[in-house]
Amino acid sequence: MNEKLTSYVNGVFAPYDGVKSVTELKADLLSDLLERFQELKAEGKDDETAFDLTIESIGDIEQTVQEVANLTHSLERQVHTNLNASNLEQSDFAGVTVHKGTFQASMLRGSDFTGADLTGSSFRSSDVREATFAGANLTDCDFSILDLADANFREAILVRTNFSMSGLVGTKFIGVKLTDVNFAKTDLRKTIFERCTFIGVDFHYSDLSGQRFDGQTFIGVTFDLPGLKGVSFQGATLKNVAFRQGGIWSLKRTIQSLNFDGAKMDKVTYASLKGLGVNVSKVTVLS
Repeated sequence: MNEKLTSYVNGVFAPYDGVKSVTELKADLLSDLLERFQELKAEGKDDETAFDLTIESIGDIEQTVQEVANLTHSLERQVHTNLNASNLEQSDFAGVTVHKGTFQASMLRGSDFTGADLTGSSFRSSDVREATFAGANLTDCDFSILDLADANFREAILVRTNFSMSGLVGTKFIGVKLTDVNFAKTDLRKTIFERCTFIGVDFHYSDLSGQRFDGQTFIGVTFDLPGLKGVSFQGATLKNVAFRQGGIWSLKRTIQSLNFDGAKMDKVTYASLKGLGVNVSKVTVLS
C-alpha cells in the first residue's frame, strides 16, 4: 500500500518535475500521507478504506501544487540586474521586478520606477534627481550617500530603506508608511512629508528644522532635540516617541519653538515633553 500512495503522489506532481520547491513539498506530503495511513490502520481500518481516507484528508492538493509551481516560476523570472556606473538618465523602469539589483554610481536622473518591485536593490552614490518611485516596493533598498533632489516616493513601500546622508531637497514622501527607515545624518529641512506614518524611523543626527509634521503619525521614533528647531507637530499622533538632548547648542530656543497644539500622544511621551519644558497645554493624552 505504501507503493500505491507513492504512485498517487508521483502522479499529482509529475507535471512539475524539476521544480525545487515542488519537489520539497512532494517529499513532505508523502511522509505525512504515509504517517496518516498508518494511523488509520492502527484504528482498525482495512487497506482500501485507510487509503481512501488518507487521500481525502489532503483536500485539493493539485491546486496547491500548481500555486507553488507558479510562484516558483515567477521568482525564477525575476531580473537580477547589475547596472553600476551606467548612464541611464530618463530610463523607463516602470513596473519592472528587480530584486537585489545594483544601480550604484549611475546616472538615473528623471528615470521612472513607478510601481516597480526593487526589493533589496542598491542605488548608493548615484544621481537619482527627479526620479519617480511612486508606488514602488523599496523594501531593504539602499539610497544612501546620493542625490535624490525632487525625487517622488508617493505611496511607495518603504521598509528598512536607507536614505542616510543623502540629498533630499524637494524629495516627496506623500501618503507613505515608513517602517524602520534610516534618515540618520541627513538634512531634511526641505524634504516634503505629507500624510505619512513613521514607525521606528531613525532620525539620529538629522536636521529637521522648520518641518511641518502636522496630522502625521509617529510610533517608536526618537528625535534629536537640536535638529527640531521650529518643527510643528500640530494635530499629530505620537506613541512611544523619545527626544534626545544631545548636541552642543542651547536647547531652550528649540524647545520653545516646538508646536504640539492639537496633538495626541501616550502618557510616557507626554510626560517626557512636559519634563523638557515643552508647551503641552493643548495636547490630548491617550488613555
